[in-house]
Amino acid sequence: MNPLILSIDTTHEFGSISLLVGSEVIEELPLHAADGFGQLLFGHLDRLLEKHGRQVNEVACFAAASGPGSFTGVRIGLACVKGLAEAAERKVVTISNLEAMARFGSAGQRAVIMDARRGEIYGALYGPAGRTIHGPVVTRFADWLDSLPVGDVEFIATDFAPFLPALQGTRFRDARLTTAPRALAAAIGQIAYHRVRAGFARDPADIDADYVRRSDAELLWNEG
Repeated sequence: MNPLILSIDTTHEFGSISLLVGSEVIEELPLHAADGFGQLLFGHLDRLLEKHGRQVNEVACFAAASGPGSFTGVRIGLACVKGLAEAAERKVVTISNLEAMARFGSAGQRAVIMDARRGEIYGALYGPAGRTIHGPVVTRFADWLDSLPVGDVEFIATDFAPFLPALQGTRFRDARLTTAPRALAAAIGQIAYHRVRAGFARDPADIDADYVRRSDAELLWNEG
């Protein structure tokens, strides 16, 4: 029997939660909370489970986005799944937002970009099946472009507006651009399903965030 998976992404103001049976998405619920998800998340989770006639103790594994993103947002999502998993005595899987975005690409080299503010980006290069080729890093976009390998590279972002001018005049000016959705919880849950099958789910106490830029993550994210 396929496991019931509850997945969460609260790393940005546009978050999402999703309920899956195995890799099949029952529902993905997009969320928006400009002031954070701390007061909203559990209510949405309760309503999602109730809508589909499920209870927390039926969830076989909890999954969450581990970052990068808002320092507070990452912590809220991880604290939520850790608390639920501990109460239900279940395992947890954490997934990078960047890896979840790479799932929407199709090329052999998938360059995933997120705005990190202050003129920098979060970037990572993935291959098929989520294989990490390079990264994740936080750096200036032009420097990251210079570090990418030769060959066909597909760029993936939720919004290309900040990046298009910088791509012009580079060797990637004609590269394929793929827009990933802002709601990533379903993709996170599907990756988590395969991690569970491979035996990579962990105890709640063992999971940690992947801020990429730790010390000033919250300050930089809230600027502008």
